Amino acid sequence: MERGDVEVSSRSFAELTTLQVGGSPALVLSCRSAESVADVVRTLDAEGVPLLIVGGGSNLVVGDDVSDLVAVVLEDGGEPEIEEKTGLVRAFAGLVWDGVVAATVDAGLGGLECLSGIPGSVGATPVQNVGAYGAEVSQTLHRVQLFDRASGETSWVMPESLDLAYRYSNLKFTSRAVVTAVEFQLTTDGQSAPLRFGELARRLGVTAGEAGQDGDVRRPVAEVRDMVLELRRGKGMVLDPHDHDTWSAGSFFTNPVVDRAVADDVQRIVASTRGEQDAAAMPRFPAGPADAVDSLEKLSAAWLIERAGFSRGWHVPGNDRAGLSSKHTLALTNRGSATSADIVALARAVRDGVREAFGVALVPEPVWIGVTLDDE
Repeated sequence: MERGDVEVSSRSFAELTTLQVGGSPALVLSCRSAESVADVVRTLDAEGVPLLIVGGGSNLVVGDDVSDLVAVVLEDGGEPEIEEKTGLVRAFAGLVWDGVVAATVDAGLGGLECLSGIPGSVGATPVQNVGAYGAEVSQTLHRVQLFDRASGETSWVMPESLDLAYRYSNLKFTSRAVVTAVEFQLTTDGQSAPLRFGELARRLGVTAGEAGQDGDVRRPVAEVRDMVLELRRGKGMVLDPHDHDTWSAGSFFTNPVVDRAVADDVQRIVASTRGEQDAAAMPRFPAGPADAVDSLEKLSAAWLIERAGFSRGWHVPGNDRAGLSSKHTLALTNRGSATSADIVALARAVRDGVREAFGVALVPEPVWIGVTLDDE
């Protein structure tokens, strides 16, 4: 395993993740090509060495005792391959995601602009079907290159084989394959994807009647990207090493998908505790086939957290090393000296508070390594 595009170093997960918590692995191997990733993983697997694939580290909560692991880090290197005439974009999994989005916008291609500012690397986007502001990666995925750890082979697969759903693919929480490259099929007319997200649409001057599930209102990609970045910065969702509100794993809990009856129960609880007006404004959106007998609805995790009594900046009493962002209650943040235990304590408090208030279980979005949210 001697390659010029593999670098050996010693770093802690506090240096490798956006939450900036976690102990030191046995070794850090940084790879800058799909071929080097495959070679490194193949070699470590053959030797039975436990490993963790790390991209931008924006979706990891890592414990302090991880010295048995080797961190295989997909480092940023090179530029995405962009075919401006066809809209086809190919990117190595280690490339910084927002850099790829910026390059597609500069090329006048549409489809990724609503996903601007999301931290992390390209390889993570299909794994968890990254989404924001009414768009998901699944809407533009063309192919995904996977290194299959069982066969030791690398091949391109179609999105249909990944069981893509809300913040999910069949790659998530498994170790069966490693994403080494991704292809996206974008539009070439310089216009964004249809605007589906109310807050973004309003800020861009799109009326409520124009936007929505059936609307196809679009705007120039650069205009949409600029507004998305402005919105994300306002919520502390664009990484800034000098701003502790951004020392997070992004949106920590997924928006819960529940039966309609459960959503009705939540709304009744809010009406009785906070008033009819607040209950009437509760975000709830269809999350399954409209003709289903037991219709599913998606609720807002941030809205539930706030109605359960958690405010921006809240922290576990007596422990201010970790706290909710002062800008956005869905982000759990390291205030500068937090450990993984501090993040876990904060996450448990918020999860348990929402469950006690509404009977709804919040599910964390990050991947947990060497630590668990389950009560000990």
